[in-house]
Amino acid sequence: EGNPYTWWVGKANEKHYYWGGSGPGIQKCACGIERNCTDPKYYCNCDADYKQWRKDTGMLSYKEHLPVSQVVVGDVDRPGSEAKVSVGPVRCQGDRNYWNAASFVTSSSYLHFSTFQGETSADISFYFKTSASDGVFLENLGNTDFIKLELKSATEVSFSFDVGNGPVEIVVRSPSQLNDDQWHHVNAERNVQQASLQVDQLPLEVRKAPTEGHTRLELYSQLYVGAAGGQRGFLGCIRSLRMNGVTLDLEERAKVTPGVKPGCSGHCTSYGMYCANGGKCVEKYNGYSCDCSKTAYDGPFCIKDVGAFFEEGMWLRYNFHSPGTSMKDLVSRTLLSSTDAEITAPDLSLNKEELSFSFSTTKSPCVLLYVSSYTQDFMAVLVKPDGNLQIRYSLGGTKEPYNIDIDHRNMANGQPHTVNITRNGRDIILQASCLLDHYPPTSYSLPATSDIQFNSPKALFLGKVIEIGKIDQDIYKYNTPGFTGCLSRVQFNQIAPLKAALRPTNASSHVHIQGELVESNCGASPLTIPPMSAATDPWHLDSASADFPYNGQAIGDGVNRNSAIIGGVIAVVIFTILCTLVFLIRYMFRHKGTYHTNEAKGAESAESADAAIMNNDPNFTETIDESKKEWLI
Repeated sequence: EGNPYTWWVGKANEKHYYWGGSGPGIQKCACGIERNCTDPKYYCNCDADYKQWRKDTGMLSYKEHLPVSQVVVGDVDRPGSEAKVSVGPVRCQGDRNYWNAASFVTSSSYLHFSTFQGETSADISFYFKTSASDGVFLENLGNTDFIKLELKSATEVSFSFDVGNGPVEIVVRSPSQLNDDQWHHVNAERNVQQASLQVDQLPLEVRKAPTEGHTRLELYSQLYVGAAGGQRGFLGCIRSLRMNGVTLDLEERAKVTPGVKPGCSGHCTSYGMYCANGGKCVEKYNGYSCDCSKTAYDGPFCIKDVGAFFEEGMWLRYNFHSPGTSMKDLVSRTLLSSTDAEITAPDLSLNKEELSFSFSTTKSPCVLLYVSSYTQDFMAVLVKPDGNLQIRYSLGGTKEPYNIDIDHRNMANGQPHTVNITRNGRDIILQASCLLDHYPPTSYSLPATSDIQFNSPKALFLGKVIEIGKIDQDIYKYNTPGFTGCLSRVQFNQIAPLKAALRPTNASSHVHIQGELVESNCGASPLTIPPMSAATDPWHLDSASADFPYNGQAIGDGVNRNSAIIGGVIAVVIFTILCTLVFLIRYMFRHKGTYHTNEAKGAESAESADAAIMNNDPNFTETIDESKKEWLI
């Protein structure tokens, strides 16, 4: 029915459903491409489901998905159903010099090579990528002659030289930024007739040589790639550097040069997957880092929960705008993603929200989270008196708020629970889970008469609602005494209110706290299993119907059961004391009587007690021989 039983996992831990001889997104094997499968109804030979073995084979050649790290094979648990899988080696081919690269990790780093021999003709080409705005790519000097290529600004590449007629400079200006950490190609040429410079596919800049004057470029110093002569060197990666058709071995020279590292793979391409929970991978020349500022997480890989314990009566308010900030700035900077094209700042409303958080509590009812507005619109997540979760939306157009009740289990059981809510227009997707149960996402829809815009959002509350104006009656009742427990990884669109309160950020000025906020790892709390109910406990005995031996009386409630346990412990302690007293009395009376020892003969002449026993006991040798038969298992 279109859902594959088998797939393979490649780079970035992504699933792929195409096979050797096919391509990404096609979901076929080679026979499906060539239209010669065993059963023409299917696109792989192995899908024919014949009793004879069938085979699909081919090369996986889309290198962005390689290597293969895992193969998952399903539909093999039926009688007579078998599968065999083999994965061949990864083979790489191509021009190695094309990727001969070096990373310059400081602005004073450089590589040096022998003098460039380009008296009458110079042809230089290379690729670079950087996030720096300027830096020297390479330079070679003579007495007065020189040749130099540099990044003059974020949008300018310069090719300059002097053959004795005065300095000449050619500049290519790009309409877009060149320090975007993407590869850019530079090609510079100079001969006795003209000089030219081209960057990527931008127009070629050409400068004619003078009809009279010097034509030979006389250089004496070494060729410097990177910083030279105290100038600010290039900071980034250079690869495939060719000088008059000869590729310079940047990698080999970088291995023995401080401040320069061989290769430039693009760390985020290889390791960006480790920036979890929406963290953004930031490329660095000596590694990478994860930017967690737009997430509710912390740590080097954005996986550390940021949470806090709320005591009774404590609350946190996050104002969506601070004094002096207009509502236009509010919507455009904090509530909405900068890439959100559907909503613009003048709308002063939200067409969609994404909310996620974790909590644990043992008390109900309570208000977990509440989003207020300058109108009557609001959104709330509540724990009802029975411990069930409720999401409440009021966006106008209806007399009563729209309620979503989650009746999976009692959420006020002290275990960590995770809630994810996404609303896009009228559609709401909700997923609530705990460590024991992971429920699938469930879809809901706002009533047809409901508005779909959350108008003029004002503030977000955690733990308790302290708001001016009319508040929903049920929320008012649940508001006292307030939430007690742990809240963690709270995120509303681009806002992480708990993180803003616990970490000094630009958003910290938006936060107001009543009470002492204590950081806690409640999002990673250990699993605690509550006592089983009588209905589900297989060892539960009803005292009214159970028969107990020895005419004993059944323990009917928790108090009597505890008393019995305490009585048993006291009895064990008393018994232990009595045993100890008996032992002491026997020991004292033993020393008051006479005693007789049967000393071994020859003990007087033996060197030790052990020697005396060995001399006197004829069975000792036999005992040793028998002991040799012991086995260590």
